Amino acid sequence: MRLVRYNYPAYRTYSPSTTASRSPWYGLDGEIDRLFNSAFGGLTQAFGTAFPVDLYEDKDNAYVRADLPGVSRDAIEVDMVDQTLTIKATRKRGEGENAETTTFSRAISVPENVQASTVSAAYENGVLTVTLPKKEEAKPRKISVQVG
Repeated sequence: MRLVRYNYPAYRTYSPSTTASRSPWYGLDGEIDRLFNSAFGGLTQAFGTAFPVDLYEDKDNAYVRADLPGVSRDAIEVDMVDQTLTIKATRKRGEGENAETTTFSRAISVPENVQASTVSAAYENGVLTVTLPKKEEAKPRKISVQVG
């Protein structure tokens, strides 16, 4: 029979004198943070510059609603190019040397049944609503049935 000596795993340490008094749980919070950052780091970066939108429609129009609190009306750009609606907004916080500027953008594919020439946008109380009117041939029509 052969004895194998077990060695504790090496801890990351800055000073060799602190290894004797360290708890086995030391560094666990750092490892958990590293795990979550590697798994969800891309999500926080993606949501950092994008913003959520609500998409809905009725029989005459399609709507895009975006919450943009703290953004002035002049700092919002809405463009419609090749069936793609692009919304850009810039939020400025602070003044002088401590001013912080954040730019948000979102591109949304629009169906072909939208009249691009008559798209309108309204901004009120931090909510941007873009109205996308449907083409006449795309609107539902009621057809009467005659009894003969």
